[in-house]
Amino acid sequence: MKQWVADIIRQRKVTAIPVMTHPGIEHNGHTVRQAVSNGQIHYEAVMALTQQYHSAAACTIMDLTTEAEAFGAEIAFSDNAVPAVIGRLLPDIEAINQLQVPSLSAGRIPQYLKANLLAARNINDRPLFAGCIGPFSLAGRLYDMSDIMVLIYENPDAAHTLLAKCTQFIEKYCEALKLTGANGVVMAEPAAGLMSNDDCRTFSSAYVRYIINKVQDDNFIVVLHNCGNQGHCTQAMVETGAAAYHFGNKCKMEEVIKDVPPTALAMGNLDPVSLFKDGTPEQMYKETINLLDKMRAYPNFVLSSGCDTPPHTPIENVNAFFEALKTWNDRENA
Repeated sequence: MKQWVADIIRQRKVTAIPVMTHPGIEHNGHTVRQAVSNGQIHYEAVMALTQQYHSAAACTIMDLTTEAEAFGAEIAFSDNAVPAVIGRLLPDIEAINQLQVPSLSAGRIPQYLKANLLAARNINDRPLFAGCIGPFSLAGRLYDMSDIMVLIYENPDAAHTLLAKCTQFIEKYCEALKLTGANGVVMAEPAAGLMSNDDCRTFSSAYVRYIINKVQDDNFIVVLHNCGNQGHCTQAMVETGAAAYHFGNKCKMEEVIKDVPPTALAMGNLDPVSLFKDGTPEQMYKETINLLDKMRAYPNFVLSSGCDTPPHTPIENVNAFFEALKTWNDRENA
């Protein structure tokens, strides 16, 4: 995978890795609820998109509830929307101290491992990226996002206790994803974007870096995703040592990439809602070309959505995204 990153940077054409599975779920006639609960259906959605589009890597579902559910959080499921955490698992600091790190047999973790195992066995022409949540984002889903922002100031020791437990589980999960044959993981840490650069460094990046040091190697990389970053905590993100960084549409891609080492990939950042889901194919095409023009000077840029493309994203917009990339590459390399 280190060689794959180097090859992406060295080649003249820009590659694309949109974070999307919902068009594949819908193409196969399944619901969101079915895909996030059944590893076979999940895999089939990933495979459908892999067969249809020439992305540089395949991605499994970005689900920010899987790990929280394993800890015991209650999850709301829907046929037409991504799962969501209900309420608050940890009401106070005592609950943090008593919290047990779950096994990998908890909740839907086995189904996600199954989906990645099937995808890794059957997708042989490009890398496969699994998905997981980041430590601070997981802690916020267990303790309540507003309250953990207060906790890091009022009782940082308790926050660190919770983050250590979240990190222990995520590391264990990433090791298992690695064993499925996945070539990397997209770690979603959007809540870290709510903090300053210094706090992001202390309460997110230090823990992400620990996980990366444990699991990233020549054959497995971490893509750190933070769509909450508006450019203010890119430096903290980069301190994790991830092989790639994935940015949301709240920041200017041409600015944040300046903080990314030229040997690491910088991915992003077309709006998944206003463009992919709600835009017209013409708007999608135009904005894709515009972003590619802005990023011309950066060989480590990888075209992507700013976050996971939501359910009911029109396939015509996905087609326009890839058509714009092909047109731009053909023009630039003529």
